[in-house]
Amino acid sequence: MTATSPHRTTTSGLHAGDPAHLAFLLLRSALTVAPIVAGVDKFTRLLTDWDKYLAPWINHLVPGTAHQAMMAVGVVEVAAGVLVAVRPRIGGLVVALWLAGIIVDLVSMGAYLDVALRDLGLLLAAVALSLLAADQRVRAGRGALRAGSRA
Repeated sequence: MTATSPHRTTTSGLHAGDPAHLAFLLLRSALTVAPIVAGVDKFTRLLTDWDKYLAPWINHLVPGTAHQAMMAVGVVEVAAGVLVAVRPRIGGLVVALWLAGIIVDLVSMGAYLDVALRDLGLLLAAVALSLLAADQRVRAGRGALRAGSRA
């Protein structure tokens, strides 16, 4: 803590209460939890029947049933959420690319366009997380800001 600042200062010189730091923590938390919850729900189906969101043309490309494909999607989503937690700069980009794929899937069906629009917002949030992580040099897996390191 500096004599002129009422806020705790991180090693990068940012204050722990700074809006950029808080935005980073908020995005990192949300983009860790949401993919993990959605991924786990591909197995439990408590939130919805995920199979209906798989475009028929994609279902014909992947082996097995739509439900088996969605369980594979669930594994990828859990992994993406964990990646955001430990490597937010890279994880944010992975989640953004994953969401782009979901958007293509939904738009190609001509259905669930409201969900596609929501996912576009999440995609932009994931990119923002990656940019904040790169800009603040967040040390992966610790949540602390470190000068001179890259996530």
